[in-house]
Amino acid sequence: MTDQVYDVVVIGGGVTGAALLYSLATFTDLKRVALVEKYPQVATVNSKSSNNSQTIHCGDIETNYSLEKALKVSRSANMLVRYATQLPAELRDRVIFRYPKMVIGVGATESDLIRQRYETFKPHFAGMQLLDKAQIAEIEPSVVKADGHDRPEELAAIAVLDDYTAINYGTLAQSMVQQAQAVSDKTVDLRLGSPVQSIEPVGSNYRITTAESSMLARYVVVSAGGHSLLFAHRMGIGLEYSCLPVAGNFYYTPQVLNGKVYTVQNDKLPFAAIHGDPDVTQPGKTRFGPTALPLPLLERRNLQTFVDYLEVLRLDQTVSAVVWDLFKVRDIRNYIFKNMAFEVPMINRRLFLNDARKIVPSLKLEDLEFAYDVGGIRPQLIDKTQGKLILGQAEIDPGNGIRFNVTPSPGATTCLGNAEQDLLRIQAYLGCNVDRSWFNAEEEARSSVS
Repeated sequence: MTDQVYDVVVIGGGVTGAALLYSLATFTDLKRVALVEKYPQVATVNSKSSNNSQTIHCGDIETNYSLEKALKVSRSANMLVRYATQLPAELRDRVIFRYPKMVIGVGATESDLIRQRYETFKPHFAGMQLLDKAQIAEIEPSVVKADGHDRPEELAAIAVLDDYTAINYGTLAQSMVQQAQAVSDKTVDLRLGSPVQSIEPVGSNYRITTAESSMLARYVVVSAGGHSLLFAHRMGIGLEYSCLPVAGNFYYTPQVLNGKVYTVQNDKLPFAAIHGDPDVTQPGKTRFGPTALPLPLLERRNLQTFVDYLEVLRLDQTVSAVVWDLFKVRDIRNYIFKNMAFEVPMINRRLFLNDARKIVPSLKLEDLEFAYDVGGIRPQLIDKTQGKLILGQAEIDPGNGIRFNVTPSPGATTCLGNAEQDLLRIQAYLGCNVDRSWFNAEEEARSSVS
């Protein structure tokens, strides 16, 4: 039986792969594309609503983002909002949500940092406001009040009060696949429950083999989280990278916040600072986290991926040196040990309570409930050439018709921005046409106004 031939095959049905499938079907003249996903449904791993922070990251309240990075991420975030708000109302309201959001500075040092950041970022983020303690209390009373009195610390906050800030990435991915398949003049195939066994070059194409069948592709994009690196290594590509998977856990409390409340990032820590959020799938609850724990798995709660992790680890002196350098930094070492303690029964809730009280000082131990089966894995890459941990997303592109995306946060937010970059690489290789007007709509609108 002859293999079916596709222009592009996307491997991985998370929100990144789904966004690319949608973009291929909608914005190119390619006629045959396919998405291959090993699970029976799309978005069942890190894009599942319970396995991420459900946040549209804009860089405005994330204090570990420079202005340059914030503006880049904000462009992609605006694409996400534009896509979601163009959906039918019933679907839109299950995908995207409006909540106030803020980042609080607690104490004089952090409050000064907040005020300085506001002055730098305000010209670029029109909806941003600077709040003092009384103004914070009007929006998030639990952040300020404890036992009927104001907390004693100085407080300042950067807030965005009227914007789309939360999203169900699982429902988003499903909608993108449905929209792609609705394009009438193209073949858009979806192969679910089809774990990829191998990818191998065959002439100018690639053969993707699953347990049930195989197919040929003129171009392949692998968007499978940490498994993207595994597929690359098996093809002898990206061997300069190793992987440090970091798992995140969360706690539920009764609803104590009206929106998203972030805290100031410690610049010495390569992990997210704790935040409190409404859970879009659990009305009446606030979710606090994440904790951060290195875990030898490529997928959370899937012990079979331990073997996969050992394969991508490629442990050697350089990898050991990077990990050792992390542990040599006191703040990082203490943070990792504390997060290990978060996994110890009897003491974990008490320890986490201390952190959560930075946001809501009135929280009590009985308010905290460990969120079982919540939280995913962030596959942070280690660049062995430079001997350092890569923060954020990465790509491996040897330039020969195959591309590997490893997209921890803010990869979900930037899924359409990443898809745009994938389209440009595909265009350069295949010579297809790409209509970028939708991606550039915001810039074009600003230019016409000015």
